[in-house]
Amino acid sequence: MSEKLHLTPEDEFPDDLSSIPDRELQVLDSQVQRQLDYEYVADGEPNPETEFRHHDLDEEFEDRDAR
Repeated sequence: MSEKLHLTPEDEFPDDLSSIPDRELQVLDSQVQRQLDYEYVADGEPNPETEFRHHDLDEEFEDRDAR
């Protein structure tokens, strides 16, 4: 997995988050969060794709916590 700081809406995003190891999922979450923060500052609102990815990551973390 690349160590980019941001994950733009155009960058690839995994279809199945459940197969990603915890550490990689945390990195992915950080990348999406940085992109979300950037979009709020630069555009005043998030890109729908970034918002969707953030939601998917939150759900995956909740599912893992429940296990």
